[in-house]
Amino acid sequence: MSPKRIRSSALSIAVVLLSAVPWPAKAQDAKTAYPAMAPLEQYLIPDRNDEIKMARSAAPDSISSDAEVLVLGKHGYETAVQGKNGFVCLVERSWTAGINEPDFWNPKLRGPLCLNAPAVRSYLPRTIKKTELVIAGRTKAQMFEAIAAAIDKKELPAPEPGAMSYMLSKQGYLGDQAGGPWLPHLMFFTSETDPKGWGADLPGSPIIALKNPEERLTTFLVPVRRWSDGTAAPSTGTH
Repeated sequence: MSPKRIRSSALSIAVVLLSAVPWPAKAQDAKTAYPAMAPLEQYLIPDRNDEIKMARSAAPDSISSDAEVLVLGKHGYETAVQGKNGFVCLVERSWTAGINEPDFWNPKLRGPLCLNAPAVRSYLPRTIKKTELVIAGRTKAQMFEAIAAAIDKKELPAPEPGAMSYMLSKQGYLGDQAGGPWLPHLMFFTSETDPKGWGADLPGSPIIALKNPEERLTTFLVPVRRWSDGTAAPSTGTH
């Protein structure tokens, strides 16, 4: 499967969750499918324990069992479980996707991920801020404007070196085109950079680059061979 085809199947922040890949045709379809934010209740997971389990499924138990876990409530993300190892696991919703994603307001989206400590300090604040803004009623354009302004003013930090996350859950739903969790993968967050420096998107390269100019962010995705439960994943050529 080509990097372009793989990229079109992924959500990002990153859910996963997480890109600003151009979708001109799909964006037109989205005007009728998900033109605006649905009622907040449609984005919530009724059973708090179900959300905790889904969040922890983003990484192997050796990591997620001692991680802090956040769940989405009516006023934003809340700490459901205190952590011990510096990781934070949560389930991102659709508004962490790129500005042109057709699933941006899709209430079905669920992006379980576990962030390491550098990503907790430098990527997670963006997710929390975006969530607060949309719950407060901001439009997509207003939300992106506010995030960009906060980044430029250094109210939101740039990605720290080594900021990354696990996204190995079978339980995610990363968009109507993916129709499920896509592939287990790792995500690495950097300030806006040339993907060629990583060898991303080149023939035979396992690295996929997602550029998000609105957030001055580049995310690198690296598919891996196994889900968090240890079972084998399909190959990128057959998925």
